[in-house]
Amino acid sequence: MEYRNEWKYLVTGGDLAILRARLNVVLRPDAHQTGAVYCIRSLYFDDARDSALRENEDGVDARRKFRIRIYNGDASHMNLEIKEKLHGYTKKTGCPLTREQADRILAGLPPRIEAGTPAPLNLLAVEMQLNRLRPVVIVDYERTAYVGRLGNVRITLDQNIAGSADVGQFFDPRPALHPILPPGQHVLEVKFDEFLPAPIADVLELGEMQRISFSKYTLCREALGPGVKGTLYEHQGRNQEIRFAGIY
Repeated sequence: MEYRNEWKYLVTGGDLAILRARLNVVLRPDAHQTGAVYCIRSLYFDDARDSALRENEDGVDARRKFRIRIYNGDASHMNLEIKEKLHGYTKKTGCPLTREQADRILAGLPPRIEAGTPAPLNLLAVEMQLNRLRPVVIVDYERTAYVGRLGNVRITLDQNIAGSADVGQFFDPRPALHPILPPGQHVLEVKFDEFLPAPIADVLELGEMQRISFSKYTLCREALGPGVKGTLYEHQGRNQEIRFAGIY
């Protein structure tokens, strides 16, 4: 995959409803989405020097992050992903990951390298061995995704962003999570190739929205400092719109 534009905005609850209504007219829901939202849970890595965190905070131009990601709590289908950023553009590569491989990585052991091992897994093994890369934080949220062929546009609305520094809870169906954003704040992400079609740009024009530099990983790391404990939030089930108490 080539590098793409990625714009991010903070959105209030009222604007979120307006955006949903507008996007439903000009774009179609992502083919993998069933229902109003789906849950994303990512396990992010950093090295012994916290390089990923420091590079995000310092705005280093060329940087990358490793993560393991599952959807709707289904650990039978997970991916190892590497997200790279260069000159304001982003690129994501990855490969499937088995539960056995993930358990080994969570235990602090590099993945086994064999003939035919995908390149992202090879790179993770090297980083774990040379730079002591290890899992450091869980990031969990609900997403609504829209796509369009013109400009290869993908727009996502992310709600209820929460995290945990207890990486051992990654596969727990109900991990203890700590809310990250203030009540009523959500994140809009706009990804596209060479251009953003004018009709979609018009839909996103709400007057008060401003582009921001935003990293869920960095925000979770900063919020989940020493002594921060997660709160176990009630939810209705991953096939319905999930409400985490204390986040709205």
